Amino acid sequence: MKIAFLTPEYPHSRTGNSGGIGTSIKNLAIGLLAQGVSVRVLVYGQKEDAFFDDNGILIQQIKNVKIKGLSWFFTRKKIERIINKLYSDKEIDLVEAPDWTGITSFIKPQKCPIIIRLHGSDTYFCHLDNRPVKWVNKFHEKRALIKADELLSVSQFTANTTNAVFNLAKKFTIIPNPIDTRLFQSNKTTQRENSILYFGSLIRKKGLLELPLIFNKVIDNNPDAKLILIGKDVSDIISGNSSIWQMMQELFSDKAKNNVTYLGSVPYTEIKQKIQDATLCIFPSFAEAFPVSWLEAMAMEKPIVASDIGWANEMVDDGYNGFLVHPVNHDIFAEKINTLLNDEELCLKMGKSARKKVEAFFDINSIAKQNIEFYKSITNRN
Repeated sequence: MKIAFLTPEYPHSRTGNSGGIGTSIKNLAIGLLAQGVSVRVLVYGQKEDAFFDDNGILIQQIKNVKIKGLSWFFTRKKIERIINKLYSDKEIDLVEAPDWTGITSFIKPQKCPIIIRLHGSDTYFCHLDNRPVKWVNKFHEKRALIKADELLSVSQFTANTTNAVFNLAKKFTIIPNPIDTRLFQSNKTTQRENSILYFGSLIRKKGLLELPLIFNKVIDNNPDAKLILIGKDVSDIISGNSSIWQMMQELFSDKAKNNVTYLGSVPYTEIKQKIQDATLCIFPSFAEAFPVSWLEAMAMEKPIVASDIGWANEMVDDGYNGFLVHPVNHDIFAEKINTLLNDEELCLKMGKSARKKVEAFFDINSIAKQNIEFYKSITNRN
């Protein structure tokens, strides 16, 4: 079987910055490759048309067509021609694309099936973040969903919410994002005392403007607690401020500010050690689909205190392998953090339970097999 992923991002030095979509695709690609599936990644929006091999994953870079006012259309037609040739040459059996900005809205391959996987569209995230969406993004995203041959979603919540915001009644197969539990496992080294880790983009939709208010309350009862932040500083789409980190600093109390360390962006290869060094991880997000960062923390036997919105209940069993609290409930969020900081036995117990949950439901081997069965059900029809 030969699978192609069409994506605007992929985590490699030659393809530029990558977020959750790119990481999810690479994780799945590695799992598929291990089970004998050929994987090609078509990365559009690149500086050049090029091709290289990333440890067995075939990466095809696609440069966008630049024609004033019509770039979006001609770029899609270029991608369509590439897909048609790869399919006719028997280099691929199907193409999977994300829902983000609806890249496949005007792509009509002659015979190659097109699958859309919900990682969270712009319309979806704007809805969760309670802000307006660009009409052009919503138009392309809805059209891509309607035209797709089959639909996947990384969570049931994302599928239900997507149907609601687009006024659709589509059927989605639910296959969560995977993680390689062999790569993310604790080495049992000594933890940094009272350290709380957040890793991910510093952005409003991930609750970063709630986090200082939460940590202020943590410090009131736990003055030695340390907060460590890792991730790219992002501009704020609502206020127009160029730095969320700058906005956060104004929200920390003087006492709390002295216990905060912002490390900026850290190479992905170093994230594992940062998780290992932490006592627990926190994710006060308002908008996610099925965040891999949560899985990474859980796989490393770290209890998490995270948002209780929608997708979270499909990942975490509240009170058993983590705590789920709404991000605006600062007092309760801080209380759960302090409960873990003050109870080493509970922290260890929850961490072990988190690891078992990931191994049972989200390990790459089982998730790859689910994807292969899904792909086979499509290719067997063609």
